Amino acid sequence: MLLYARGDSTLKALRIYLRKQQSPQERKQTESLFRFAVSIGYWHDPYIQHLVRLSKERKAPEINRGYFARVHGVSQLIKAFLQKTECHCQILNLGAGMDTIFWRLKDEDLLPSKYFEVDFPMIVTRKLHSIKYKPFLLQPIIELHSEDTLQIDGHLLDSKRYAIIGADLRDLPELEEKLKKCNMNPQLPTLLITECVLVYMTPEQSANLIKWAANSFETAMFINYEQVNMDDRFGQIMIENLRRRQCDLAGVETCKSLESQKERLLSNGWETASAVNMMEVYSRLPQAEASRIESLEFLDEMELLEQLMKHYCLCWASKGGSELGLKEITY
Repeated sequence: MLLYARGDSTLKALRIYLRKQQSPQERKQTESLFRFAVSIGYWHDPYIQHLVRLSKERKAPEINRGYFARVHGVSQLIKAFLQKTECHCQILNLGAGMDTIFWRLKDEDLLPSKYFEVDFPMIVTRKLHSIKYKPFLLQPIIELHSEDTLQIDGHLLDSKRYAIIGADLRDLPELEEKLKKCNMNPQLPTLLITECVLVYMTPEQSANLIKWAANSFETAMFINYEQVNMDDRFGQIMIENLRRRQCDLAGVETCKSLESQKERLLSNGWETASAVNMMEVYSRLPQAEASRIESLEFLDEMELLEQLMKHYCLCWASKGGSELGLKEITY
């Protein structure tokens, strides 16, 4: 394996990997990586430019391809859920940041009955400021809102089809109260999404959130994207480097393997659980799409990409919904 055979490549891969790691307070850097990948054509997103500034620094091709695989993989699972439920459902994006999924689903005529986002109040405030003063973001929300007034203030937006809520995911009573005030419906099939969120919680806190999700909805699916294989040499060096930067992955214990990721879901109320590393996701791209993105930038060493991709994973779990075929959803 490259990790043990070529120290120089390992160090280079680690440097690239570390650029991707941020605490929730450093999320602007991650958002700029998404914006940069969009700007050079990895995927189409006309909305992110209204939420995130474009960094002048060129990013490593490995990072851009990694983010493409992430966006593609999560998107495929979301669309599979929407297809099974015929959009008669709700989506809860937990730790959504500057995500633009709501607008992109609207453009594809794939909106659920209601789309919810939750994040820390300080992040929600920044996003709502952009929405309030940028018609390109605000108009699609107004178009779907049948009432005269749209509720939007510092930490909350609530409309007929879209809600953005400022809350701490570790405070479950507050989270549930705020969601219910925005007309979350426990009877609807529900998709919950977390991307690089659970790893910043303690194992107990993330288990509580996952269990709350399973207990709150009769029919549900959970998608989680985060680190994996953190017990190997590459993962351990990465953790040590992050600690030196005062960035602690409080939940890294659960990121040991694909099996540990699945077990967390199964032991907290979910009936089925699947997981793949992101290299598997990348390798399953349609040939035309893989050729397209690989033509965008020259990649010096494919081995580096493989190392990085094998330390992230996509997990999904389901509960109920046998009549809808939720258990059949796969990547």
